[in-house]
Amino acid sequence: MPAIVGAVSVNSVGTASIFHIGDVYTIAPSANSKTFAGAGSFSTGDGLVINNKISSTNTQDQDFIDQPIAANA
Repeated sequence: MPAIVGAVSVNSVGTASIFHIGDVYTIAPSANSKTFAGAGSFSTGDGLVINNKISSTNTQDQDFIDQPIAANA
């Protein structure tokens, strides 16, 4: 259903964002990211006690491509 849109101001659009005005059939944004974190990094809650002793995070990626997003649009 067509609509009349007034003035539009876009300050920024992120890498996985979509800016859309008007009719559309399909919207399929795609993005990828990789997060490295050590033991206990994403723990949330009240009164946490985390004992990791010696901890290290392996950030070497031997295959370079984990899940390609090419041609997924």
